[in-house]
Amino acid sequence: MRTRAPASRAPVAVERACAEAQGADEMLEAVAVEVAKATPFDASLWLGVDPATLLPTAPGRITGIESSGCSPYWSREFQVQDANLFRDLARLPVPVATLRTATDDQPVRSARYREFMEPQGFDDELRAVFRSGDNAWGVLGLYREKNRPPFDADDVAFINAISAPLANRLRTYVAAAAPWLATSAAPGLLMFTPDATLVSSNAEATGWLEQLSTFRGHSGEASPSSDWIRSLGEPGVPDICVPPALIALIARAQAVAAGHERGPARLRLRSRGGRWLVLHASCLEGVAGSMVAVMIEPAKSAEIAPIIIEAYALTTRERDVVRGIAQGLSTAEIASEVFLSPHTVRDYVKSVFDKVGVSSRGELVAKLFAEHYYDALHAGVGHGD
Repeated sequence: MRTRAPASRAPVAVERACAEAQGADEMLEAVAVEVAKATPFDASLWLGVDPATLLPTAPGRITGIESSGCSPYWSREFQVQDANLFRDLARLPVPVATLRTATDDQPVRSARYREFMEPQGFDDELRAVFRSGDNAWGVLGLYREKNRPPFDADDVAFINAISAPLANRLRTYVAAAAPWLATSAAPGLLMFTPDATLVSSNAEATGWLEQLSTFRGHSGEASPSSDWIRSLGEPGVPDICVPPALIALIARAQAVAAGHERGPARLRLRSRGGRWLVLHASCLEGVAGSMVAVMIEPAKSAEIAPIIIEAYALTTRERDVVRGIAQGLSTAEIASEVFLSPHTVRDYVKSVFDKVGVSSRGELVAKLFAEHYYDALHAGVGHGD
């Protein structure tokens, strides 16, 4: 018989682990330990996601799952109608569900069970989306082997109780991103076969891949983007690590080409140094086997500002005020634009300053928008009223 941490204490322990962790990887590791005490599991998948696309970004941690299953896993996620898809869970009042419950205790109905879980000895899966407000900042998959009892209602309730605290902690890592700066670096270009095997890469792309965030792999040890390695297959050319986020992006591009998803296949991702990158993937028409091309380049501030603003959890009115500040409007002008009194606008400005951790309009714009973007388009926003 398994032992479970007391229900009243388990969420508190997870929240404490979130608060005390020094970094994203340490946070996921500590949370996994606490979750295992309340909801034992044999394998797990923890991923930060882009709230706009639910594509995995960082941080990430995978344990007990075969690395060869990464590409098929994401292909099924985007192209096969199945139980408990992350995009479906994200819209539910309770964004947590088990596979056995969803299939009326007949998991063989699920393609994910037949093709992914059963071959690895897993008999049940608990999936969750970590959501704060309307935005998803992470996803979870827990797996139990055949000799374990299935996940139950207490497990679902526990994971649901920690969903918002984990989402908020993941959100803070986005808000803490280093500023993205103007750069003349050339875009990188990668070419993949349909099964996500890398066959061609220019030097720029190789350099960008080396900058992607470290990923906690199957052993729990840090490695460049986990164990997902694809070789160019050329003598003397080193293997290149391809992170799970990129494999998921390729799967999404294939789903868009097949009409299962609406485009574009685009991913915002932070490098190890905190720089934001943007990746675009598309299937090449007229090429045998539907090769997938991926372009990777430094992100422009206009592409990243929305996710940064989401990360600070600004209200609709606060966003209206930020928009006015970014345009260089005075307090009176903002008040006229949004039909509020100047006094109320000042209150919103103070609230925004507190959330973002700045003390002036200039600091605010510099933090939410790139310096080069600010200099070119928003001169003069440092004044008070």
